[in-house]
Amino acid sequence: MVEKKKGSTAFANDVGLTDEDIFKAMKSIPGYLDITPRDFKELYCHAYRQATERISKSVLARDMMTEKVVAVSKDTPLDEVAELMGRRGISGLPVTDSEGKVLGVISEKDFLSRLGEEGPKNFMTVIANCLRAKGCIALPIRAKNAGDIMSSPAATVDESASYAEVADLMATRGINRVPVTDAGGRVIGIITRNDLIRTSSRNATCEAIIS
Repeated sequence: MVEKKKGSTAFANDVGLTDEDIFKAMKSIPGYLDITPRDFKELYCHAYRQATERISKSVLARDMMTEKVVAVSKDTPLDEVAELMGRRGISGLPVTDSEGKVLGVISEKDFLSRLGEEGPKNFMTVIANCLRAKGCIALPIRAKNAGDIMSSPAATVDESASYAEVADLMATRGINRVPVTDAGGRVIGIITRNDLIRTSSRNATCEAIIS
């Protein structure tokens, strides 16, 4: 959870907090409040910052991860990997050994980067190449296995890693998912960007702020 590098008033404007909102909020609280809207706004912003910082440190990887991990071995044929990802509706998965230790990660990006001619790749460039091609542009990787195209070594986190650490790792490495491993390096869960967003949305509430 990234802290805004702005003053408190500017941050309040960013989240859309208006004087009218403050007046309504103050009226909804029983009793008399000896505080100005500006003071209320400053207090709110400082409290919000404290709450987001607390949440980013207190929520751990084990609290966010999905425990039922879809994984493949390095010897799994790529057609099976692609079929599995498509059927499960996922854009990436870990590659593990027989003991469940993470060897690497395969994502849609790994497939895209190895299809057809060299150059920058995204979904639409692959479609364009496919429309122009006389043959299948997937031929270069048709007979390969997961271990041939996986990104390795994989970026992983311990189950006790904080929200802030996981978010920073994903931002620094430019990845959309990170396996969670135990002390022996075995995968016990996986965290995606969607998990981070859900965790942030679930915790950044008034209840979290004033608790």
